[in-house]
Amino acid sequence: MKSNLIKSIRVTLILIVILCVLYPLAISVAGKLSKGHGDGETITLNGKVVGYANIGQSFTQPKYFWGRPSAVGYNAAGSGGSNKGPSNPDYLKDVNSRIDTLLKYHPYLKRADIPAEMVTASGSGLDPDISPLAAKIQIERVAKVRNLTTDAVAALVNLHTEKPLFGLFGPAKVNVLKLNVALDELKKQN
Repeated sequence: MKSNLIKSIRVTLILIVILCVLYPLAISVAGKLSKGHGDGETITLNGKVVGYANIGQSFTQPKYFWGRPSAVGYNAAGSGGSNKGPSNPDYLKDVNSRIDTLLKYHPYLKRADIPAEMVTASGSGLDPDISPLAAKIQIERVAKVRNLTTDAVAALVNLHTEKPLFGLFGPAKVNVLKLNVALDELKKQN
């Protein structure tokens, strides 16, 4: 019995060193080697931090591209979905209200043209990206409000479209904050 107790203590000490020292240290080093050095990738405009690349933000002005709706009001302290299903009347009311808003600001669209991601919240409520299609349906509105050509805005969308990793993994996506900052910078140059 004494030998089993000593073996158990050794295994426990080894696991404590691995799981409480080496693993956190490896994660910390990996974070320090990433963009933002473990503090998140910040996006700046005019030398001021305007947000984080991996946390969605609310953009409601017509001059900006809009991201996915958030069930948590874009509060990064409280990430989460709404847990309302497609048969919930409140959920359907929210979705229809979002569709009506999109159609009001995009009169050239039909209901069927609206990507589902533009009217439904993501699971985290903080999704920073939209699909290229969701960005493309907004080009005409943004170009008109900013007095830019649709070609110039479309070129900016194409420039900010991230392809799937190695061309295989994940969907193509557009980071809404990065795109909107690029729009503001483009307007300064003109």
